[in-house]
Amino acid sequence: MTDRAIAVSGCLTSDKMNYESTISGDDVDFENMNDADQSGRKKRLVVVAIVVVALLAGLGYYFYAGGEGAGAAAEGEVSEAPVVTVAVPGKQAITQSITTTGTLAARRDIPVGVVGEGGRVTRVYVDAGDWVKQGQVMASIDRSVQSQQVASLQASVGASSADLNLAQANLDRASKLIERGFISKADIDRLTATRDSAAARLRVSQAQLGEARARNSRLSIVAPKGGYILERNVEPGQTVTQGSGMLFRIAQNGEMELQAELSESDLALVSVGTSAEVVPVGTNVSFTGQIWQVSPTIDAQSRQGIARIALAYDLAIRPGGFASAKIRGGSSESIILPESAVLSDKDGSFVYVVGKENKVERKSVSTGGVTEEGVAIASGLSGAEQVILFAGGFLNPGETVNPKVQAKNDSAGPAGS
Repeated sequence: MTDRAIAVSGCLTSDKMNYESTISGDDVDFENMNDADQSGRKKRLVVVAIVVVALLAGLGYYFYAGGEGAGAAAEGEVSEAPVVTVAVPGKQAITQSITTTGTLAARRDIPVGVVGEGGRVTRVYVDAGDWVKQGQVMASIDRSVQSQQVASLQASVGASSADLNLAQANLDRASKLIERGFISKADIDRLTATRDSAAARLRVSQAQLGEARARNSRLSIVAPKGGYILERNVEPGQTVTQGSGMLFRIAQNGEMELQAELSESDLALVSVGTSAEVVPVGTNVSFTGQIWQVSPTIDAQSRQGIARIALAYDLAIRPGGFASAKIRGGSSESIILPESAVLSDKDGSFVYVVGKENKVERKSVSTGGVTEEGVAIASGLSGAEQVILFAGGFLNPGETVNPKVQAKNDSAGPAGS
């Protein structure tokens, strides 16, 4: 018990003794005291006892309960503020990258079908996966009937040529006789007309022969461009016509592409010549390509556009397949923070910074892309703030902290920060 409690208790004991001394003495005649006086004294004694007990209880609560709480509050006030790791991020140049997906396809996909009148396929010379040159015959069609037509026209050309030779000879002989007067001028005109008619018939026959030969040459299915055969849809014995559809499909020069789907905002960040890394699904091989065409339109339903990434031929690149791409965008200056520093709630993304008097302040931010270094901050910070890097979820705005600046080579956060 403290000195203060002992003093108070002494005072109460002294008062009680004095009170008892006032009510006890030889001059008091208890036997002659009436009942009313005895009852009043008993009541006063009870009241005094109650007051004493109440005072003792109050003093005990003050010294033990109240004193202990005050000591705890005082101890909390002098406790040390929590240490937090901070950094002044500044701004740094970053290369923006866009990750997307798309479909692999031939850069120039050429369907090949029947050009002429068609017929029965006699032979197919190539298959899917082969390389062809421009003009190379890929399949031939039966031309037995057409060959006879060509022979007939060749004979007609011979006959017309003989008629022309005869008409020219007659005209030459008549020209020599006209000077002697044996042939009139009118005969010369008739012979000249006969010669010209024979020459015209010869030209007609020659044109018909050339037409037949051209039709026969179109019976063969030839490669319009050199490239890599992607599909073969014809077999020997099959009858084909101009309505038979695509017989072969060629990737011109074997060039491939990825038709990458980009949002409107991402499409504005890329341009022709931008490089990209493409990884086909099912492989671990990365191919380097360049954007050779950016879609001039946006799909009204998906709100996306196409960036076509040119790729060189490789067996792992199969048109119709799926692939992912990482497109390298332009470089810009931005604030980069580790992911641990950027928090979010129903009000959006934010960070905690150390303000005046080492008080925690909340700053709302807008995030950009995610880089290998961290999260890019698009707006909300100037770069000169002391940003709390770790354990921000355990802090509250207005709380006092002890900031510790992170060293540049300190990649890991301190324990307990």
